[in-house]
Amino acid sequence: MRLDKYLKITRLIKRRTVANEACDAGKIEVNGKIARASYDVKIGDVIAINMGQHPLKVEVLNVSEYATKENASENYRIIE
Repeated sequence: MRLDKYLKITRLIKRRTVANEACDAGKIEVNGKIARASYDVKIGDVIAINMGQHPLKVEVLNVSEYATKENASENYRIIE
C-alpha cells in the first residue's frame, strides 16, 4: 500500500492530499530515510512524522485496505 494512503487509512494524517504534500516536503521518514508518497509500506517499517510541534514515530503492525475509526490504531504501535 502507498505511504500516503496508509497514513490516511490509519488516521495518522487526516487527508490523503495532506499526507502526499507532507511526503513531498520531506516531513515523513521511513526507516530513517525521507520517503516519497509512492513508497510501498510493509509490516515492520518505522514511520516518523515530523509535522507540527509533536513529532510522532510509529511501527507498522498491519497493512489493511480498510480500517474503521475504532480499529485504525491497531495497524500501528507508537514508539515515541
